[in-house]
Amino acid sequence: MHFVFYGTDKPDQLELRKATREAHLGWIRANKVALAGPRLDENGDMIGSLVVLEAADLAEARAVFASDPYAEAGLFASTEITAWNWVIGAPS
Repeated sequence: MHFVFYGTDKPDQLELRKATREAHLGWIRANKVALAGPRLDENGDMIGSLVVLEAADLAEARAVFASDPYAEAGLFASTEITAWNWVIGAPS
């Protein structure tokens, strides 16, 4: 099953995001992430994250997302995790 993580950064935390980005990218490579990318503001600055990953259930998805270095660093002001039914453009 796929789960979507939608996170919004705390205000003025671009430097924290940049400082933990390499660790976050390593976390992506180490988990069953199907797609991911930063959310951008009107200036093109990173202001949040959208990540889709595979997990057995919501509890597992929450545990995996909690281990993201961004989450561990306290980057997010708000987060949402929901199950997602991938219909179009599904991975092979």
